Amino acid sequence: MNINSLIQLLIILEECSNPEVVVTELEQGIHGCGFDYYGLLRHVPQNPAQPNPEPWAAALAGRWPEQWPQIYTAKKYVLIDPMVRYLAHAQRPFRWRDSMAAFSKDGQQRRMEQMMVDAFGHGLEDGYIFPIHGRNGILGSLNLAGKPIELSPVEIALFEAVARKAFWRLLDLKGEVQALETVLPAETPLTRREMEILHYLAEGMTSMEISKMLKISNHTVDWYMNGLQDKLKAKNRQQVVALAFRHGLIS
Repeated sequence: MNINSLIQLLIILEECSNPEVVVTELEQGIHGCGFDYYGLLRHVPQNPAQPNPEPWAAALAGRWPEQWPQIYTAKKYVLIDPMVRYLAHAQRPFRWRDSMAAFSKDGQQRRMEQMMVDAFGHGLEDGYIFPIHGRNGILGSLNLAGKPIELSPVEIALFEAVARKAFWRLLDLKGEVQALETVLPAETPLTRREMEILHYLAEGMTSMEISKMLKISNHTVDWYMNGLQDKLKAKNRQQVVALAFRHGLIS
């Protein structure tokens, strides 16, 4: 049943003529699939003056339990939120519990568990997050929450499409698409050594591990890393990997 509804929602979103209608249709579609809460969020780039902006600081649309944003802010959960941290590296949609499992040995695990208990008490028992990527990395996400719901692989794929469609449609209707669609500079071919380091980086190796593997100094590895960041216009190593996957440099 959800599959047909989501396909229809994709068609409706494409035909929406103003932002208010996009939000209304999106909310109805999400609620119809059983989720009580959601947030269509625009990614906020890191700012030294405010290094950890709240997830809804640049929300395009959303509905959250009453008082939850205030509690989240007061307890500074943004500093340890496993979903926010996981989203920074995620290439695919993920479930909330996947992000908790990823940080099971983290020093902040108890704080994370406390956050999830608080969230549960406000009706946020479980959820899914759908990253939205652009040419230069993550641009936003769709967060669905409420009672636990088992989405099929097809439903997850359709929700991913809905997230992208709603995000870009809203920005298009607001005249903000061009600012996000900046094209990467002319492709600069990567050297053989850069490609080697890129592959090891994608496997999660540190500079020290890569230096031992290639029998070169740690400083030389870092020099190549800086070159890769410059060529791909990436802000950090994680974004280097994300952009490399997106541009087909690695698979």
